[in-house]
Amino acid sequence: MALIDMKRHVPWWLKISLKLMLSKAPLPYSLWAKLGAFRHGDMNQPQRALDSLSIHATTADILDQQSAAPSFAQPGINVLELGPGDSAFTAVIAKAMGANKAWLVDAGAFAVTDMHAYQALFAFLRKRGLPLSNIQNPESFSEVLSQCNATYLTDGVRSLAHLNDQSVDFCFSNAVLEHIPKNDMPLLARELLRVIRPGGICVHRIDLQDHLGGRLNNLRFSEAIWESGLFRNAGFYTNRLRFGEMVALFEQAGFICKVPRAVYWDELPTPRSSMNALFSSLPDEDLRVKGFDLVLTHRGPH
Repeated sequence: MALIDMKRHVPWWLKISLKLMLSKAPLPYSLWAKLGAFRHGDMNQPQRALDSLSIHATTADILDQQSAAPSFAQPGINVLELGPGDSAFTAVIAKAMGANKAWLVDAGAFAVTDMHAYQALFAFLRKRGLPLSNIQNPESFSEVLSQCNATYLTDGVRSLAHLNDQSVDFCFSNAVLEHIPKNDMPLLARELLRVIRPGGICVHRIDLQDHLGGRLNNLRFSEAIWESGLFRNAGFYTNRLRFGEMVALFEQAGFICKVPRAVYWDELPTPRSSMNALFSSLPDEDLRVKGFDLVLTHRGPH
């Protein structure tokens, strides 16, 4: 059990205070993750990683429905994951499902490099009937990436500059887009449009809760405070783009947007009277969106 359970027992205001203090301590991310104070998802669990890729590929309708084990209907596709978090498991799983190439893009080098984790993944996938013919006893994290024809990039949105135009068939992310700095979101939309081939598809699962306890307490703060370097680097930041803003951002970039899934609060979890003026006047139908799936397709040549 984590020494610090930041989700269940700490009120949002104290959680912010603690994380602001902890963020100033010069400790590596790996130690914070073990303590449970800061984590970038749970993608270091083989079943969770397989489920995540499979769910998003199902939403994109690119799985072979006749195959006993999860596999892409079109072998040889190129896959991009935004925010792989605590592992590079997607590189291995995508290759086993028939991908040609995978790029994993994150804001830092958060992925576990311990080979015991990857050996456990290999065993799990073989048990599930997924082929690993490309895996030839790798002895290091870099060899895992090389054998899977995968590239791990850790400079956030700016990492996408390393990808060629129209080089990606399928892009996905899971509770990642809300963490991308607000000022970087227009760049992300433009870069995704550039790297996705016409006919390619992106599936993003977006969580609009405050990541402080599952409410909207992040909307209490002014833009100046929330977008300050202090808050952005303390492990609880979300860009606070609401449902309508997020969809409009990608439509304006040139994507065709669909929302096949949306989850709503029955009523606002945080009173309007507590929200900053930037949000308190927004309509209920926008504020009550807890999370949604956003499917983006390239319009193709104009």
